[in-house]
Amino acid sequence: MEAENQLIQQRLEKLKWLYERGINPYPYKFDKKNNAAEILEKFKKLKKEERTQSKVSIAGRIMTFRPMGKAGFLHIQDDSGQVQIYVREDRIGKDNYEIFRKLDLGDIIGVQGKIFRTKMGEITVEAAKIELLCKSLRPLPEKWHGLKDIEARYRQRYLDLIVNPGVKRTFVLRGLIIKHMREFLERKGFIEVDTPVLQPIYGGTNARPFKSVLHELKMPIYLRISNELYLKRLVVGGFEKIFEFSKDFRNEGIDSTHNPEFTLMETMWAYADYKDNMDLCEEMIEYIAKKVLGTTKIEYRGEHIDVKRPWKRMTMSESLKKIAGLDVGSLDDKELKKLLDEKKVKYAHFSRGAGIQLLFEELVEPRLVQPTIIYDYPHETCVLAKQKQDNKLYAERFEPFIFGWEIGNSYTEENIPDVLKQEWEKQEQSHAKGDEEAQRMDRDFIKALEYGMPPVSGLGIGVDRLVMIFTGSESIKDVILFPFMRS
Repeated sequence: MEAENQLIQQRLEKLKWLYERGINPYPYKFDKKNNAAEILEKFKKLKKEERTQSKVSIAGRIMTFRPMGKAGFLHIQDDSGQVQIYVREDRIGKDNYEIFRKLDLGDIIGVQGKIFRTKMGEITVEAAKIELLCKSLRPLPEKWHGLKDIEARYRQRYLDLIVNPGVKRTFVLRGLIIKHMREFLERKGFIEVDTPVLQPIYGGTNARPFKSVLHELKMPIYLRISNELYLKRLVVGGFEKIFEFSKDFRNEGIDSTHNPEFTLMETMWAYADYKDNMDLCEEMIEYIAKKVLGTTKIEYRGEHIDVKRPWKRMTMSESLKKIAGLDVGSLDDKELKKLLDEKKVKYAHFSRGAGIQLLFEELVEPRLVQPTIIYDYPHETCVLAKQKQDNKLYAERFEPFIFGWEIGNSYTEENIPDVLKQEWEKQEQSHAKGDEEAQRMDRDFIKALEYGMPPVSGLGIGVDRLVMIFTGSESIKDVILFPFMRS
């Protein structure tokens, strides 16, 4: 820390030196006309020591700096990459070269000059003019160490992006994944909408919310845990195919696949059911992979995954039988409870549906490496979904899995007001007993259903987890620019 403070002091002295000579180290603008990648591509056929008359105007951050007497080399990094700069005192003038000698790693400069290739073979800009655009007061991490402290990288993402250029590619790919997901849905006739982040009643799933107070109205408000109920209100109003990229917030655990703030893409599709959305989900993820990666094959943590359609499909009961060797349909409640205890699966209160799902999560879910759709979940675990007509224990719900992670969720949505009201009354009872994740009664939504909502199915995709798989990222924090961190 002492060494860093000394370096900062040296930079502050240089800053003072600049001001004393009437030089503004923080000018308002620079006419940047070119970027590093463009220059390297355009002049890649130059021969060693070949010079051009092509003039460029480029700007970026100094990443290497080697002043040598009356000449020097440096590399600057912009949005597209790095390019070398060559500076000579007799080209830019003695006074300007003196300023050049006061530069440091991390400073942002503008350069105008002509292109040539050095005898070492590197495409280079010979500077005719250099302008300091921003003086960096803190030293960058030493180039031979870099910024490798994982927590420091997440806390100081701006520094992570400067010194670890590969990080930027992850977020470029994230943007492309979202772009092509949006493109796919729009081609299918879906319309993008916006729904409230602040909600008077949180709903749409089982989760603990973040709570606040709207002081002007003296009322409690919540950050949304889901946008589902608002999307369905729009279906009541006449929208038939809609989607939203939703920032959701859940006051729950933080680990490699969970962050309190995350991005969900959710659709609502009138007159469709969950089987229609199985096809849509598979087609969309295959489409995105081809557009973003150029292939449907992905290598992730040593596993070779192919998202090409068709995916495996199994009911939850079938998956337990095929993968875990358990025929849960043949077990009564007493036997099921005994099995949970034998497998050391923890639960607060036993119920048949929850028990089946807990066994699935413990014994099957981690083994679903290749893209797989698991459908027909116990209805008590998804009260917003319609029950299956031939077996009321189960609901018309599916989740897609890749690498043992649930990356989405879909229901054939319940649209009978009294049925949903009864389910929410049960949830309210659970909440009263201390279940902080139980759903709450939304009377306005019940009123909306009483006006009539057509058959509809929604599909939610966890954008962050999908980006993790597509980019080979180890943690959800690697795909969120500013993940939440402990103080």
